[in-house]
Amino acid sequence: MADLEVLDKDPAVLIDDNGYVADVGRRSDLEIPGECSEVEVDGVLFPGFVDSHTHSVFGAARLADHERRARGTDYMAIAAEGGGILSSVQSVRETSKEDLKDLTTRRLNVLATLGSTTVEVKSGYGLSLEAELKQLEVIDEVSGSAPDIIPTFLGAHEVPAEHRERPDEYVDLVVNEMMPVVGQKGLARFCDVFCEPGVFTVDQSRRVLEGARKCGLMLKIHADELDGSGGAELAVELGAVSADHLAAISPGGIEAISQSDTVAVFLPGTMLFLGKSCVAPARQIIAAGGAVALATDFNPGSSPGMSLPLMGAMGVSQLRMLPAEAVVAITVNGAAAVGEAATRGQIAAGFRADLTLASVRDWRELVYWYGVNLVSRSWVKGSPCHSGYGSVNYLS
Repeated sequence: MADLEVLDKDPAVLIDDNGYVADVGRRSDLEIPGECSEVEVDGVLFPGFVDSHTHSVFGAARLADHERRARGTDYMAIAAEGGGILSSVQSVRETSKEDLKDLTTRRLNVLATLGSTTVEVKSGYGLSLEAELKQLEVIDEVSGSAPDIIPTFLGAHEVPAEHRERPDEYVDLVVNEMMPVVGQKGLARFCDVFCEPGVFTVDQSRRVLEGARKCGLMLKIHADELDGSGGAELAVELGAVSADHLAAISPGGIEAISQSDTVAVFLPGTMLFLGKSCVAPARQIIAAGGAVALATDFNPGSSPGMSLPLMGAMGVSQLRMLPAEAVVAITVNGAAAVGEAATRGQIAAGFRADLTLASVRDWRELVYWYGVNLVSRSWVKGSPCHSGYGSVNYLS
């Protein structure tokens, strides 16, 4: 993960008519067609950033939860008081589809300005067939524009209030009623589940994921965020593409993830925003040969941050990742976490021409400066995704 190839001698990227990289290298060495438009850029050109974990479709912000935390109330207590995920569920159920679509479009535009060219977007604030389909239909309807969207069904995000005393009954609903409809309509590529004590047990999570696989969905899992309960081990057992959070992963989970193809997706913004001192064991997993990605976990309750470069900076400062590892974690490994490592996340022949330009002189600055947006332009399949703010200001 610390091995980056940096071209700094007359570099150029040749993009074909289909929006894929045809060649990359010194401009003088490329065979450039006679009729070829040229775009000259100034700064460092990165592979487009891949945000592999977001909850971008929601209604109101959870401002009351934020104040409760400042007063010392913890995550689970906030949920017990009617806040947390269930307050977002109520908001989504009450918000019209058109209003959700408008809000989501605006949020995706902001993600694009921060350099994200691929964004995974989950449902999970509906927790009923009708409301989950509303979220997934919003995701589907805003797809096709930049940034590119990877849809995930997260019906098992929490047990809704009406099933609070009968969680297994809700699992039955997710597996037997929601999932077949989602699969039949083709509204999701992945299925996710929140495997955590007080939410869904390992056995319940296994039922959800095995049901998803029967419906043709690939697997992701919220695992071991606050308690090392075996979520990472379950992800590896079932061949999940990614296991996300992992701040409380057990030693057995670290060993399992490190010896598997499952990508460990760390969400440092979440732990920072929740005021938690524990961090995911990035160094241990990387040293053991595991693949690590970083994502924003953009959501209204525990991580209202949208900047992948900021997550990269926290990867360096909080998780002790090297700058190169942090860049890999928001590009090619982010792509691997959504099953797209063969098509995006690298500037190489045959890959999609998803590109992000940063106003920096040295690539390491991307994960050094924080609290400032260094992204000046971006492209999805060779077409402009974000056209910048005008003048470019370098900070060093």
